Amino acid sequence: MISLIIPTKNEEKYLPKTLYSIYRQELKGLEVIVADAHSTDKTRDIAEQYGCKVVDGGHPGEGRNRGAKASMGDILMFQDADLILPPNFLNYALDEFRRRGLDVAGTLQTPVITGNKSRDFLYHLIYEGTNRSMKAAQNTKRPLMQNFMVARRKVHQKIGGFDEELEFGEDSEYAKAAVNKGYKFGILETPGKGIISPRRFEGREVRTLLKNGYFLAGMFFGHKFKRGNSAVKYF
Repeated sequence: MISLIIPTKNEEKYLPKTLYSIYRQELKGLEVIVADAHSTDKTRDIAEQYGCKVVDGGHPGEGRNRGAKASMGDILMFQDADLILPPNFLNYALDEFRRRGLDVAGTLQTPVITGNKSRDFLYHLIYEGTNRSMKAAQNTKRPLMQNFMVARRKVHQKIGGFDEELEFGEDSEYAKAAVNKGYKFGILETPGKGIISPRRFEGREVRTLLKNGYFLAGMFFGHKFKRGNSAVKYF
């Protein structure tokens, strides 16, 4: 069985399209778990309508860990609530993951087209830059990944899951922890690119670029963004 875990908090705007893109994958033996951080909108209702298992979540790291604990799959997938999967994305991801003998993997991403040419151009540059960074770092001791991740259950357990003390960056720290314990990491390319909402940038492009620069610089120098000590907050 394959388990796909989605951490959520007030995602009623994005979750329907995300879940639709997951269920049209036609992947056999797939369970979808939504780990919800006490949403006050219709997030939980939407998840239940799509037949997802719903558990209590928290920050993304907490949600992913709690979802994994409630799951039954020997391979775990983790994705953001606003990531739309192209057709056959999951099957291609699994095939490459197994063929390369990976233990943990990330995937590439591209932004949703908004129709605003200048913003779409900017978002494309940003996400292509992120893709290149992830591919360049995949064979180093400091790999990067985000938005969609794959891991073997036994590896998830061996590294203690996602670091719940981190404000953000727990996804790349997860990959780093796996590599430091001798597990094999890679970026999957055959599935194509997950389509991510550019909401992180909309109306606050400069702030988000500075945040990303702060994060990348910190990662380069080995800094961990502990909750309470990070200059940038997730919630």
